[in-house]
This record gives sequence, structure tokens and C-alpha cells, in this order.
Amino acid sequence: MRVFLVAGEASGDALGAALMAGLRALRADVAFDGIGGPLMEAEGLQSRFPMEELSVMGLMEVLPKYRHLKRRIAETADAVVALRPDVLITIDSPDFGLRVARAARARWPDLRTVHYVAPSVWAWRPGRAAKMAPVIDHVLALLPFEPPYMEAAGMTCDFVGHPVTTVPLATAQEAATFRAAHGIAPDAPLVLCLPGSRRGEVERLGPRFGAALDLVARAVPGLAVVIPTVRGVSALVRGMAAGWATRPIIVEGPERRAAFAAADVALAASGTVSLDLAANGVPMVIGYDFNPLTRFILRRIVRHDTVTLVNLVSETRAVPEFLGEVCQPGPLSGAVLRLLRDPAARAGQEAAMALTMERLGRGGEAPGLRAARSVLKAIGQAGNPGGTRGA
Repeated sequence: MRVFLVAGEASGDALGAALMAGLRALRADVAFDGIGGPLMEAEGLQSRFPMEELSVMGLMEVLPKYRHLKRRIAETADAVVALRPDVLITIDSPDFGLRVARAARARWPDLRTVHYVAPSVWAWRPGRAAKMAPVIDHVLALLPFEPPYMEAAGMTCDFVGHPVTTVPLATAQEAATFRAAHGIAPDAPLVLCLPGSRRGEVERLGPRFGAALDLVARAVPGLAVVIPTVRGVSALVRGMAAGWATRPIIVEGPERRAAFAAADVALAASGTVSLDLAANGVPMVIGYDFNPLTRFILRRIVRHDTVTLVNLVSETRAVPEFLGEVCQPGPLSGAVLRLLRDPAARAGQEAAMALTMERLGRGGEAPGLRAARSVLKAIGQAGNPGGTRGA
């Protein structure tokens, strides 16, 4: 069985890796090709080019790279048509993945396609599902309320659970060891700073987050700041944070897990990282901003009063957000200080985070395995008991 996967950012890389493990558990004869990051590479994928080339978000951010991205779309579609896989699975990053699917299917109409992560049509641009339908057969949804939106557009769709519910969490001992290794006192307040996994996000949000945490440090003696980062933006983050008064500790790889367990509060970019924080029970403040033109456009099409997944899934507004023009050091620092000082504010978030994890499938079958079963069902393939690896 041949599977071609296309992922374009860190969150998609994690989804793809779990799905690959799930497919191998069900089909010992599966072989992979496509584009992915380090986690998918660890599962046996040889990425055709670095996944980080696709980690671009926002209209003005994409324009300078348009020709290069267009060339990569054509190259990837050529590879799909040449390989003739049993299925093309595009993972998140719809601006790239769906264009690949469209180009490949135009030349090979029998291509079977799956898209992993339903577009947020309940939040903005409801027409996206209808535009997907001609090139996508089946959708794997991370949120339990998404399948009806996809089915109404003419695609099949399964809720497969969110992988954040099964990520191993660090123990209290690991958290204590992390603090000791970095010279952080056991009772020192520790704030995680998460300015994003894309270069544009880090460049836009990093300075504001840094200034906000410098303000917090003036009010909170002994404050420790830790920035967990990823391969694609690690050098950028280190250079940016070098001038912060808080002198943050920067970690990547396995230490990220312990950093989450050791944290008291987080200041984070909007995105799936809010669910990582919820899984670890870390109260958070969310900030995000786009290029001014992108911000102007989004303000007119967003359909919800919140973009934070914890708020949406729990049906609360427990997590404070600072979006667009209000994503500034003053408001951000004030919200972080409130979480550090107000037990009631933390308790409200803790309840919302616990409800979110329950609704996303914590305690059930691993989402990677559920997703693999859904893919095999959608393309009419059976599982093979020869598979031995877990998802």
C-alpha cells in the first residue's frame, strides 16, 4: 500500500507522524512518500523538500514566496501522478495541500484523496468546504462538531479525536528536574513564552511578547521565562530573545515536554498550542496579530468572538485573548499578571481545560489509530494483522 502525505507545518507534522504509525499498525505493507517534518521523517518518510518552506501564513507573507510555492505545488503534484499512490493525504496547510490535490486530480481523476483537519468553516469562510469537495473525498476531523459541516458539502467525514489527548505528559519529578537543571527555584514563577512556529509569527509577536514579559518581570521578583521552540525558527528565536531583560531559557526537542509541566502560566500565539497547554493544565493568555492588510480582511469574515480552541470546545470564554491592534505589551502583561496573582482566574481556566480534553477524546483510542482506520475505510482497504507497531 502506497501513501503520499503532504504536511506543511509543525502541527501537521505531528498529525502525520501519528497517522503513519497508525497505518503501519494496521497495514504492515504500507510505504510512505511526500513532504513532512522531523516527526514524519522519524516514522520513515524521506521528505522531498524541507517542510519549513511551506510554513507561511497571511496574504502579505505569502506574496513574496508565491512563485516558489507555485513551483513546489507543481513538483509535488507531478510526484503524486508519477507514484500513483493508493491515497493522497493532505494534512492541514490547505492553501498548499488542496492545490496539490487539485493539480494531481486534474491529471489523474481516479486519485483518492483525504484531508486531515477539517477547515474551520464554523468560524470563518463557510464556502471553503464546498470548494474542497471536488478534490477531497474524505475528511478527518479533530473536533467533534465538524463532521456535519463537511458532509453537508458532499464529503464523508469522521471525528477521529485530537492527538493532544494522548501526548505523554511529563511527571512532577521531570518538572522539578527541569527547573533544577536550568537554575529555576522550585517556588519561582515560571512563564512559558510561545510566539509561534512560523517565521512570520515569531517576527511579529516575539518583540511584543518579550516586552510584555519584561513588564511582568518588573512586578514579579524572581520570574523565570522559558521559550520552547521548534527547528524551523530556533535560530530566529534565539537571536530575538538575546536582548530581552528577562533573559529567557530557550529549549527544543525533548525538553519542551518538561517545560510545559514545570510552567505556572503561558503567553502564547493563537493556534493548536492552546490545546497543548490545556493538556498540561497550564493557564494561558493568547495573543495574535497579522499584517495590517490581512488583519483588515479577517476582521470582516471571522464569524466567532473567540479564536482560542479551549474557549470554543469548552463553550466558555475562560482564556483571555488579545488579537489585532490590542495584541500589545501592556494588555498582555496585565493578563499574565492576573493569572499569576488570582487563584479564581486560574481555577476558571482549569475547569475549561479539563472539559476540553474530555470532549476531544481523552481516555479513548489513540487518534492516530482512529484516523488510520478511517482512511482505510474511506479508500476501501482492509487492515492487515501483520502490522505490529502502535499508533
